[in-house]
Amino acid sequence: MEYKFAEDLRAVRELLGLTQAELAELINVEQVTISRSEIQKTKPSAQFMEKLYEFAFNKGIQLNRLKEMFWQEKKEKNHQLLFHGSKNIVNGELSICVGRSNNDFGSGFYTGETYEQAVSFVSGYDNSSVYFLDFNRNGLKAKEYIVDQEWMMAIAYYRGALEEYKDHKIVREIIKHARECDYIIAPIADNRMFQIIDSFVQGEITVEQCQHSLAATNLGKQYVFISEKAISQVRMLERVYMCQSEREYYNKIRRAETKLGLDKVKLAKISYRGKGMYIDEMFK
Repeated sequence: MEYKFAEDLRAVRELLGLTQAELAELINVEQVTISRSEIQKTKPSAQFMEKLYEFAFNKGIQLNRLKEMFWQEKKEKNHQLLFHGSKNIVNGELSICVGRSNNDFGSGFYTGETYEQAVSFVSGYDNSSVYFLDFNRNGLKAKEYIVDQEWMMAIAYYRGALEEYKDHKIVREIIKHARECDYIIAPIADNRMFQIIDSFVQGEITVEQCQHSLAATNLGKQYVFISEKAISQVRMLERVYMCQSEREYYNKIRRAETKLGLDKVKLAKISYRGKGMYIDEMFK
């Protein structure tokens, strides 16, 4: 899917009240380049695209956030607007077989519920972009998790940290229920959160400490599509471009939130020290 560059170019000009000639002068391109791009007579170069989006973002136009609002307003009943951050271009039909088996819930197609959430995970990759998706929930079965023991155990299992306990009846029951659905709604667990789960699996902290530490590092929810029926009801709406300034902006936000989250984790470990069971006590 190509970017909607012609639409974006006209939108930026009109939001800033600029003529084609004025914009051309400001971003150092020929006016004919702008005019032909607006009517899609020529395909924009990578350099031209970066200039346009960089200029708009530095002028305070958060075009992709505006698009998020626009698509939210347009969504139909029982539909969900979702976002997929990709390090590379998504080619062909969407598939449930693309995710790694050691992702949070195994293989599947992973999406998030906000643009900011999606971009924060891929902003560090040069060729990355974010896809806006429309999801029709009708006729599908969902499994929804909260930050609790069941969610922690499922993450630990699929990420390969529960090898010692994988045949225990508690783990078997959790994994059985995890796949009795078309799609999963669950809190996101990044590598920082998995380190906390691993500390619990290694017997370093209790289940209470682990759960409250994870609750302190809230990254929002993810939608994981695991059945063919579910992925067939996901429609790609748009692929959006992220300029360098926007990438840096979201990287800065994530670094700040990471620091705050780490401090919350330390406090949670202190506050719940000695409370709850260790993993070997749970799996006697």
